[in-house]
Amino acid sequence: MARVVRIGGASGFWGDSAIAVPQLLTVAGFDYLVFDYLAETTMSILARAKAKDPALGYATDFVTRAIAPHLAEIARKGIRVIANAGGLNPDACAAAIAKLGADAGLDLKIAVVRGDDLMPILDRVREVGTQAGGGNVPLPAKVMSANAYLGAAPVAAALARGAQIIIAGRCVDSALVLGPLVHEFGWSWSDWDRLAAGTLAGHVIECGAQATGGLFTDWRRVEGWDEIGYPVIECAEDGRFVVTKAAGTGGLVEPASVAEQILYEIGDPASYVMPDVICDLRQVRVAADGPGRVRVTGARGRPPPDRLKVSVTHADGYQLDPILAIRGFDAVDKARKTADALLARTRRQMAAAGFADYSDVAVELLGAESLYGPHARALATREVVLRIAVRHADRRALDFLRSEATSPGTSMGPGTRGHFGGRADVRPVVRLFSCLIPKSLVRSEVGLDGQSWPVPFAAAPAPQEPSAVDRLPAAAPRDAVWVKLIDLAYARSGDKGDDSNIGVIARKPDYLPALCAGLTAARVRDWMAHLAQGPVERFELPGLGALNFVLHQALGGGGMASLRSDPLGKSFAQILLEMPVAIDAALARRDRLTTVEGS
Repeated sequence: MARVVRIGGASGFWGDSAIAVPQLLTVAGFDYLVFDYLAETTMSILARAKAKDPALGYATDFVTRAIAPHLAEIARKGIRVIANAGGLNPDACAAAIAKLGADAGLDLKIAVVRGDDLMPILDRVREVGTQAGGGNVPLPAKVMSANAYLGAAPVAAALARGAQIIIAGRCVDSALVLGPLVHEFGWSWSDWDRLAAGTLAGHVIECGAQATGGLFTDWRRVEGWDEIGYPVIECAEDGRFVVTKAAGTGGLVEPASVAEQILYEIGDPASYVMPDVICDLRQVRVAADGPGRVRVTGARGRPPPDRLKVSVTHADGYQLDPILAIRGFDAVDKARKTADALLARTRRQMAAAGFADYSDVAVELLGAESLYGPHARALATREVVLRIAVRHADRRALDFLRSEATSPGTSMGPGTRGHFGGRADVRPVVRLFSCLIPKSLVRSEVGLDGQSWPVPFAAAPAPQEPSAVDRLPAAAPRDAVWVKLIDLAYARSGDKGDDSNIGVIARKPDYLPALCAGLTAARVRDWMAHLAQGPVERFELPGLGALNFVLHQALGGGGMASLRSDPLGKSFAQILLEMPVAIDAALARRDRLTTVEGS
């Protein structure tokens, strides 16, 4: 490569490890630290925090854990920091960082990106907003926050004004990387292929160590979890980039681990829609570029739509989820009987007090593979954790279960422990609603040194349809045997609202035809039917030799709206990897694959 810009992904969510920044500060020629904090669930948490205290609403750990111990070194090395840690209150977050700098005697130029907060024009959003994914569902009545997903232009504009630290609120995660690349290389806002490449670079590192061995299917091969390396991208002016990490750190950077992250939380790979560009990821390729280095190429782009996604949070009742440990003979049956008894007992008490029934109930037996549904195999276990999750519009109605949840320790089955660290708390439910609004409604701006200036969206031509791409080969084996999918593929799953995606990547090119033939949308729908209530779509990525499945209505509402113990679909890929897939017997013999029963 010629000149490269080095950017490190120091955080994948609010609550990520503090080990990232010290590692990244050791990288030679390092330019930017970026921090992603705003998962969709996080917006719900921040909305709840700000409702309690108007001075909050931002990711406080960014200030206290990520920046405070390292601010002097960051300033000394001239490294610039970009974070969406501002959440619902970016000015308060910036003020906290400014105080750190002042206390340390540092003169910092701190910029704030504003304009994503749509509460001042909520009536207008109600009037023109269209539910994301189609439909005409109106905005909820009790809105707590409404934030537009901004793009990279304000970040690039702040850098052009000399900002050393940029605090944004709700922007797309990849904008934290695309912004500095546009600034450094002077890319045009109509250079769609480079914008797509920069967006993909941001997507790869937005989840921190997920690009460097975290969550990898072959997790046993990933060494050094205690000091796993966080990702560094080295991006060239033409958009090509290399994924690597700091020397001497743990983790694993190889084509398969990076490919898994490329597939994480995407839908249609031909139309990965961002505010600045629509990315086409179907021809993206990954290749080794030396030990611990992976080169990524092939992203294509086209003009974005004239609408923005808006994240709306709203109050939706209350939730309680007590847990009990149950051990001994027939633990699974005892746990089920315990749950039935507690729900029946509290329903009688609620009815006697004049309350309606629970609006939603979920019972999970953790340790008995309850999330696997019909594929569970651990029914003979002698130890389970019983989790009962319930929801009600009136928090007082949940006090009955809160009080009764410890009683099985003496009044029900033997081997029951009735509490973990005291009674569970009743929590308000903050639900997420997404809609689309015209870009013309949003007025983004950058604030710096007591001044502010608008940053309008770049004018874009009408959206274009994706170009045609050759289909992946599909060939059913003639002399077939059945093996588990995990022997043929890598996989990773993620969430978008109430939908989940599962990306599947062939381990070897000669496995791909059998995967394409046998891993149909219908088979995946049948295998995951106990979780996915809606249809399943299949998309192809020829460049990666991969398939992407989108499971609709699969997360029980998703995020904080879900009563499940896995509301983000993190385990879905693990469940799918158990599926039997037919493959040519000669291939199975050649690679010594273990055969299983299948149909």
